[in-house]
Amino acid sequence: MAKAEKLTVDDICEDLGISRSTFYEWRQKNRGPRCMRLPNGDLRVHRADYDRWLAGLEDAA
Repeated sequence: MAKAEKLTVDDICEDLGISRSTFYEWRQKNRGPRCMRLPNGDLRVHRADYDRWLAGLEDAA
């Protein structure tokens, strides 16, 4: 069974061409992709959740 890919905040910011502060602003306003917090405090986003979030943005446009 393959592990689901998890993206870092930096991965997402690079892909979208946004700053970390923009990502955290979206997260605070519940406008960003669904995240999980690791025990060390870092955030990760499952690739499938990220892809669904992006698809939802396209549907809303």
